[in-house]
Amino acid sequence: METIGADLRQMQRTPLSPSHVAALRGAGTVVTYPAGEFLARPGERVDRFTYLEDGEIEVVNPYSDKRHLASTLGPTQFMGEISFLTGGVWSMPMRAVRETRVIEVSREAMLTLMAQIPEMSDIVITVLAARRRRQLEERDSTLVLIGEDVDRNVRRVAEFASRNRIPYTSLPIDSEQAKTTAESCSITPAEPAVIFGREHVVADPTPDKVARLLGMNLDFAEDEAFDVLIVGGGPAGVAAAVYAGAEGLCALVCEDVAIGGQAGTSSRIENYMGFPTGISGADLIWRGEVQAMKFGTRFAMPRRVTRLDRLDDESFCATFDNGQRIRAKAVVVATGVQYRRLPIANLTEFEGAGIYYAATEMEARDCKGTEAVIIGGGNSAGQAAMFLSRSASSVRLLVRGSSLAASMSSYLTSRLEADPAIQIEYGAEVTALHGSSHLESVTFRNSVTGTEHDVKTRALFVMVGAAPNTTWLADLIKLDDKGFVCTGEAAGAQSPYATSCPGIFAVGDVRAGSVKRVASAVGEGSVVISKVWEFVNR
Repeated sequence: METIGADLRQMQRTPLSPSHVAALRGAGTVVTYPAGEFLARPGERVDRFTYLEDGEIEVVNPYSDKRHLASTLGPTQFMGEISFLTGGVWSMPMRAVRETRVIEVSREAMLTLMAQIPEMSDIVITVLAARRRRQLEERDSTLVLIGEDVDRNVRRVAEFASRNRIPYTSLPIDSEQAKTTAESCSITPAEPAVIFGREHVVADPTPDKVARLLGMNLDFAEDEAFDVLIVGGGPAGVAAAVYAGAEGLCALVCEDVAIGGQAGTSSRIENYMGFPTGISGADLIWRGEVQAMKFGTRFAMPRRVTRLDRLDDESFCATFDNGQRIRAKAVVVATGVQYRRLPIANLTEFEGAGIYYAATEMEARDCKGTEAVIIGGGNSAGQAAMFLSRSASSVRLLVRGSSLAASMSSYLTSRLEADPAIQIEYGAEVTALHGSSHLESVTFRNSVTGTEHDVKTRALFVMVGAAPNTTWLADLIKLDDKGFVCTGEAAGAQSPYATSCPGIFAVGDVRAGSVKRVASAVGEGSVVISKVWEFVNR
């Protein structure tokens, strides 16, 4: 990970060239800011690109108004965050240290320049991505969560932020820093809170409210029109987003949980071409998301499509869970699958309080000092076991069948069997959960011997079975008996990704007969756009 100092040194090594600066000057306006004036505040739209010609700009701590980072921006450098690509908001305040002269280019004009001058685009995107990585690594942001460890609502916000690579600071509820932060916002110390700067304490916090603060949950004009709506932000959906943008299609991706889907929770994918030492699912998908944003594709989350109607002109109207609607000439369904909820008493009561469906850094913190129990026999369960073994005292993998050979890659099975911190229980199923406000132990039964065992644990990961999210499509397209989308010959269509309804396509795990692998999902999402383009421009 890069620090802000490394980020600035890189900018000095590869500054924008004189021709790039000339292009900025031609498209923008020269503005002078007096010492002490703020150029950006948290929550304000990132609506312009700012290049420094003379002067100095500092990052400001939003809770004390003092300089936040040792490094400052100077001549030949530029302001900006990755949210610039989507028209999001600033996460940290920026202030002129002394009189500062800049070139300001509107976001729309700058995106046009970046499309026309790829060398400049590469420099800008590299720096913006490095800044976001620095914030994530150091947990540095105006967004502060107090009491993530004790409050379920705050924890849901933390999970949403973590999975969507939103930087935030998490403070234990009884820490001195939490008390100081609460007092600066004039709220009661020792109580859970979600704060976005001193002026904004989020009442009854939810992921949707935080997404709105950060400019992620976009407000659309009534019946705003797109060339293609991509429903689902997993590998297939993000790949489709990249190629849709590259082909000049006006595209929108909506995702109801987190960009990355199930693949985004994989701690290490080792069988994806081009990454011999592996890559986390979150990092792989985030690279694709940035790539898609560079081409102009828009993302909205958390947004779920609850209804899809075909209109008289053969376009589509999608209604979101908040009642907003958009129109699209074509739809790509990439909703993937979700782990099934097991029929165990009290399961929903412990969700988010000991029952988890993803194994990320956030869940790993909860496993310290306890045995982690994982239900499942697929690659996701195996990757989770390897990842959690670094933080948990031990890991127990409960497999319903008698072998992993049919459901897990060979390389992963070998590693699990060789790891002394991981114990595999075959023919096992969980029969009971125990605890009060948080999971404390589980009971599992051996289906062969009938014997039962109790395991003390604060973390049970459910990674078994796969159910497609297609109920909202049932009246429009043909589904198989398990709810997966029929495509190609099975749907009476010529294209392998076309459904029974012209203009609706399906890719990735949600498609009947698909190979449940990240690489195949990326391939399908990439290829389908050629058929979408033909349909839209017919």
